[in-house]
Amino acid sequence: MSESLDQFRQSIDNIDAALIYMLAERFKVTQAVGRYKAEHALPPADPGREERQIARLRQLAADANLDPVFAEKFLRFIIDEVIRHHRQFQGG
Repeated sequence: MSESLDQFRQSIDNIDAALIYMLAERFKVTQAVGRYKAEHALPPADPGREERQIARLRQLAADANLDPVFAEKFLRFIIDEVIRHHRQFQGG
């Protein structure tokens, strides 16, 4: 294998590791939000916030030359998992 390909793959591996750690940090915060919502009898989902977040991420994706449809699918997957966690805090 060429040295260039190895370097590309090492960069990809580093980025993947950073993504995993960033997602872990994000979920730590969203779990705190879930506990807060449960303690204050707030609903696990906030459709208005979700819509604003998706619009914001689609714009960021476009600005970064990333497919906004892909970015939305990725964010939707994360939001659905967060809501699932929030429901668990509320016993449902």
